[in-house]
Amino acid sequence: MGFPLARLVAVICLSTGAIIDAAIGPFVGKGQSENALVRQLLGAFHAGEVVLADALYCSYWLIATLQSVGVDIVFEQHGSRSTDFRRGQRRGVRDHRVTWRKPKQCPAWLTRREYEAFPDTLTVREVKGDKRVLVTTLLDPCEVRKQELLDLYIQRWHIELDLRNIKTTLGMDVLRCLTPDMVEKELWVNLLAYNLIRLLMTQAAIEAGLHRREVSFKHTVQLWLQWQPSLRGRGVN
Repeated sequence: MGFPLARLVAVICLSTGAIIDAAIGPFVGKGQSENALVRQLLGAFHAGEVVLADALYCSYWLIATLQSVGVDIVFEQHGSRSTDFRRGQRRGVRDHRVTWRKPKQCPAWLTRREYEAFPDTLTVREVKGDKRVLVTTLLDPCEVRKQELLDLYIQRWHIELDLRNIKTTLGMDVLRCLTPDMVEKELWVNLLAYNLIRLLMTQAAIEAGLHRREVSFKHTVQLWLQWQPSLRGRGVN
């Protein structure tokens, strides 16, 4: 019996690796893209926070929405948009402030009224390192230097490792339930288990005086599985 693949989009804390919120949907189907799912998670972001994401999420609509509630972004530039550092307000070498104009075509998922409510322009900062162009709403190079933005984006690799741990270490790459409702429950139970492991890692890091990212997820799972039988014997579940 075949079953459609599931799509998971998660908001992950860069510091701890914990999942703040997640949205689940079928892998295929109208309104089930990653951008559609991330719009379900906008309540997870709060003023003063910075969202770090890859080029898939670098859209006018998401940036404007986050900026409207005081949330800054650092995204990789989408391949469909060209960057010309001869334009805009120069802030340094391959570092400028530029104005984006609202796309003329209203997306199918927006009503005309919603489309009109978006600002006509966005002011963003674009910087380029050796390999990529980054887009950010952190506009002042005196407050956030170009190299700091590039170093921050490199840390996004932690999130890729977190997702790999969810899929492989916890075994979520293969879902075993046979109905949509049970598959969704299986996903949420695994995400709960993932966060509980992250909690153990945070506690261990604090006691050892380490950064949370210095503790291995895989080794934590292995130690927990090793000690679990003896803990049960002591009445700890």
